[in-house]
Amino acid sequence: MRTYTFEIVIEPDEDRWVVYSPLLKEKGGATWGYTKEEALKNINEVLEMVVESMIEDGEPVPEESFIETVETVKSEVAVAV
Repeated sequence: MRTYTFEIVIEPDEDRWVVYSPLLKEKGGATWGYTKEEALKNINEVLEMVVESMIEDGEPVPEESFIETVETVKSEVAVAV
């Protein structure tokens, strides 16, 4: 089992929180929640599914990213697959 760590961006959006991994957003690495905590729980599950899918499809899982500066809360999540 290997653990991958991805930087995430979490932003308030009207009545919910939007969260995504800039590195995996194009692969579906984005979600939301009504609370910040729910959004963080959801992104953990989504990124785990995205990484598992990439591994199953033989795609390389990126480990470094260029994150543009955004006026948002940034954090990290770790995914073990």
